[in-house]
Amino acid sequence: MRKPSTDVLQGTLTLLVLKTLSRGPLHGYAIAQSIQTVSRDLLRVEEGSLYPALHRMEQENWVQSEWSVSESNHRMRLYSLTVAGHRQLIEEEHRWDRLIAGVKEVLRFA
Repeated sequence: MRKPSTDVLQGTLTLLVLKTLSRGPLHGYAIAQSIQTVSRDLLRVEEGSLYPALHRMEQENWVQSEWSVSESNHRMRLYSLTVAGHRQLIEEEHRWDRLIAGVKEVLRFA
């Protein structure tokens, strides 16, 4: 039997990243790991999707980044939510709720 795909749908990536960053600043790999861990390995965010999304969210002023040095003396870019990012998170959560309600209606109708 074929294993179901666990790739995150494009439309949900912003919501997942903003929600993850609402808990505090993280570097890109930690964001992806957090989403995978919290979802109990049901969701996987690939680097090829994550970093362009972070760049777009930074251009939208929803996240900001700064360079930092890890305990092992490696440079890493830490991302954190801005005030506008907190507002966008609320909007994205409302959109998600509306989407879920619509899907439930279709499932109930069918």
